Amino acid sequence: MNFYSINWLAVLVASVASMAIGFLWYSPVLFATTWMRLMGVKCDTPEEKAAMQKEAGPMYAQTFVMTFISATFLALVITRMFVPSEDLLRGLKISFGVWLGFVATVQYTGALFTKRPKQLFLIDTGYQLVCYLVMGAIITKWQ
Repeated sequence: MNFYSINWLAVLVASVASMAIGFLWYSPVLFATTWMRLMGVKCDTPEEKAAMQKEAGPMYAQTFVMTFISATFLALVITRMFVPSEDLLRGLKISFGVWLGFVATVQYTGALFTKRPKQLFLIDTGYQLVCYLVMGAIITKWQ
């Protein structure tokens, strides 16, 4: 693996963009209420809210690390496939393929065996699709 060919600033920006999308996606503006109901998350009392807030920082930090790893390997795939920065559509197709071939299939299998509602799968995998497309666009255009 040739990590020297990666634009690390693009990977960092793609990771931050993915986190920002997550903050919006799982906010009350979009899917927070439905997602919390489907997950069985309770945040009705001040104690429940405080417990959730206490756990948030470490979870966000770990999520950022995982997102950075995903963006790094997406950048490796895009650069190894010699996608020029002018070819945004090709970068998006690769990002979609990575999402469909690896992310969506794993999430769907997990949803099947944990017997989670299909709507929960659609919310979570929809978020991942948007993230991979945005990360792919940033990485492609900023090589």
